[in-house]
Amino acid sequence: MITGTLYIVATPIGNLEDITQRAISVLQSVDLIAAEDTRHSKVLLQRIQVSTPLVSYHDFSSDTAINKLLTELEHGSNVALISDAGTPLISDPGYRLVKLARERGIGVLPIPGASALTAALSVAGLATDRFVFEGFLPSKAAARLARLREFQLETRSVIFYESTHRIVESIAAMCEVFGPSRRVFIGRELTKKFESHCNASLADSLQWLQADSNQQKGEFVIVLDGCDAEQLQQHHETRALELVQRLRRDMPMKSAVTLASELTGAKKNALYQRVLAADGEGGD
Repeated sequence: MITGTLYIVATPIGNLEDITQRAISVLQSVDLIAAEDTRHSKVLLQRIQVSTPLVSYHDFSSDTAINKLLTELEHGSNVALISDAGTPLISDPGYRLVKLARERGIGVLPIPGASALTAALSVAGLATDRFVFEGFLPSKAAARLARLREFQLETRSVIFYESTHRIVESIAAMCEVFGPSRRVFIGRELTKKFESHCNASLADSLQWLQADSNQQKGEFVIVLDGCDAEQLQQHHETRALELVQRLRRDMPMKSAVTLASELTGAKKNALYQRVLAADGEGGD
């Protein structure tokens, strides 16, 4: 049996002119378009003169709705999946549909295009060779802080999405966890009419947001600079120093320093000097 193809089609994140010609061709040629919000998607489809039938597909779609799409595909129909903006499955619906389609041997093809994630990275001025995408932070303050602390020693750039309702609270929490001097890029309303950027320390970025309520409105991408080598080494030394104090109950100081260095990654000579400075000893 010849099955149809599920196309994962990227749509503009703001400026409708960012739609690709290939995306238009696919949306015009498929038998069905599964959209996160059909009312929202109709605006784009009318703009690009696409009259393909629309059905709703989102994170809360029932198994029945998903199975209908899979049945269409298994019977030879081609289906395009689009989200409200950007690339589907990047903090958007689609995972279950793609997973089940692949399990059933249905072809799944990407039609790449706009993504807030890559758009922000390309202009952030921070390291892009290695990065982590975390999506949206928890809405509760305690859970947000706990999640951020997981990245205290992350050396890669970390990307978050944030909403207008929590942007100030999230940047304030980052100041608390990472310190006011850590660099950050905030991209607001990317590709839209009132797009704005802030590339500064966390403290200055928080001040930028608080100084103008207009800068708190819209959709945000946050690119947080990674922990640098010096900060990482200081953390390793602090942990190693605590370990040395415990090990010295059962072994000489030099042996404790050597073992703590091996276990934590702290530099042995620097750790030894910190131990001496901490207790004033010159040896065992």
